[in-house]
Amino acid sequence: MSTYWKDYQGNDESFWQHEWDKHGTCISTLEPDCYTGYTPQEEVVAYFQKTVDLFKTLDSYSFLSAAGILPSTSKTYTAAEINTALAKPRGVQVSVQCSNSALDEIWYYYYVRGSVQTGTFEPTDPDGSKSDCPATGIKYLPKVSGGTPPSTTLTTATTAPPAPTPGNPFTGKGTLPVTSSGTTNGCIISAGTWYTTGTCASFTATASGSGFTLTSSRGKCAVANDVLTCSSSITSPTVFSTSNGKLAYSGSTSFFTGSVPTGSTQAQVSVAQQATTLTIGWRSV
Repeated sequence: MSTYWKDYQGNDESFWQHEWDKHGTCISTLEPDCYTGYTPQEEVVAYFQKTVDLFKTLDSYSFLSAAGILPSTSKTYTAAEINTALAKPRGVQVSVQCSNSALDEIWYYYYVRGSVQTGTFEPTDPDGSKSDCPATGIKYLPKVSGGTPPSTTLTTATTAPPAPTPGNPFTGKGTLPVTSSGTTNGCIISAGTWYTTGTCASFTATASGSGFTLTSSRGKCAVANDVLTCSSSITSPTVFSTSNGKLAYSGSTSFFTGSVPTGSTQAQVSVAQQATTLTIGWRSV
């Protein structure tokens, strides 16, 4: 998501939360009771994963450039030219939105056979929403100065964070990379769970007494019933410490989970001994 779903103001996590609150919560098949063996926040991961997967198939720049429609500070295009270029690869129409006669948004539509998580997405015509661009004189402005078109190279959004630097203090903003069996693998995300693919969440470490507290976009973090949890419902955050650059709870840097999560699965992180041992580091951002 840090590659494909950026906020133009740089507030990625706030933007993602807005998208989930406005759109993800409206999808009935993402309700927790639709899952077997539900893991908290599993539906959130499924929503963002499916959105990014679909986005990767919608190379709007290539669709337009194949028809000779390229970013320019001076050239203009007709609505018919743009709509035809975008409809050709998928065989159905789209809706285009403009701001001050400049191409601003492209809306693609699907019928879903089954659930959002596992169903088949079939391209379809707009459901009634209309394009609001003028018939002629539409600008397709470059995203960067000098008229250079954006890169069409797709890069993975699942790179692992660098290993933490030993002794690096937990202060300010950073991510929480996880190490298990000697290998850094994923990180702790905003709910306090371990996730091995996708984007690491940002946490704020705040000095408190002889240690520090952690806060994510979900809220304060605490060890509750032996499980690391970050939530707006937490009023008394846990005061953590650090040892050799690792997060420590009650003097121990060892945390545990039942198994290493894979794909879109998240794993709860516990201080009670389980099959898999992990440590949690800090990487300042």
